[in-house]
Amino acid sequence: MPTPTLLVLDAEPLPRLGRLTGHARIEHTDAAGLAERLPRADVLLVWDFTSRAVRDAWPGEGPRPRWVHTASAGVDHLMCPELAASDTVVTNARGIFDQPIAEYVAALVLAMAKDLPRTLELQRERTWRHRESHKIAGSRAVVVGSGPIGRAIARTLGALGITTALVGRAARSGVHGPEDLDRLLARADWVVAAAPLTDETHGMFDARRFGLMQPSARFVNIGRGQLVVEDALAQALAERWIAGAALDVFEAEPLPAHSPLWQAPDLIVSPHMSGDTVGWRDELGKQFVELYEQWAAGEPLRNVVDKQRGYVPGH
Repeated sequence: MPTPTLLVLDAEPLPRLGRLTGHARIEHTDAAGLAERLPRADVLLVWDFTSRAVRDAWPGEGPRPRWVHTASAGVDHLMCPELAASDTVVTNARGIFDQPIAEYVAALVLAMAKDLPRTLELQRERTWRHRESHKIAGSRAVVVGSGPIGRAIARTLGALGITTALVGRAARSGVHGPEDLDRLLARADWVVAAAPLTDETHGMFDARRFGLMQPSARFVNIGRGQLVVEDALAQALAERWIAGAALDVFEAEPLPAHSPLWQAPDLIVSPHMSGDTVGWRDELGKQFVELYEQWAAGEPLRNVVDKQRGYVPGH
């Protein structure tokens, strides 16, 4: 059996694939060369998980890889109708980011409840101003997205004494269905968006949904930027429909300098870093190598994405 060709859509730093020496013919490409090299590849590793090059290159001529792995939890950046309809298996980096993102959400909740951004501003101004902050134990949260990341967030917020409701694609044990979302939003102190980007979730947090929230509520998005209608969030903050928000993902990244979100009151902006802890790239590379060894041995792959739904189905 010939040695399979593994094509890597590069990003710096490159993945450590030394364990695959002799087990794969490894080729590297940038976005510009992807379409030309795709027909010769058996496996595609989308290491540059911010690139949309796969969506552009996949519909071209010639054979396509039997397996595509993306070093990210979301797959919206690579999924196109031709890939979704093909026999190619798609896997993702499910499991790598769950707890880091949950910790980041907890940090944002604590920062907003304890007014830490204002404390730092006053420190820079050398201003001593006593204030009262909010107790989070006993408050209520809604986490939209019941996958591993959403469940890790719920567990972590629960450890802080926050009663947390999970909302998923469909109701099941311990998870509310979308029909309960509006009711839960109206009672929540914290709303966390952790859903994958699908046709159903695109723009789900719009003016109507922000209008349902309590004036004391705070909103966090660590899912996908397109879950949120950004103009509606800016309006909700400016007009005090809600008390604050924190965004780690945006419709356009990097966030343009002219975006009104930079100046939105009581908004924390971070540059898509909620899951990126020290050593995360090594973990992504190790995960892929383990998956490759499974694939080469003919074993069933973990983290197989349902290409129609756009995520790995729960169990």
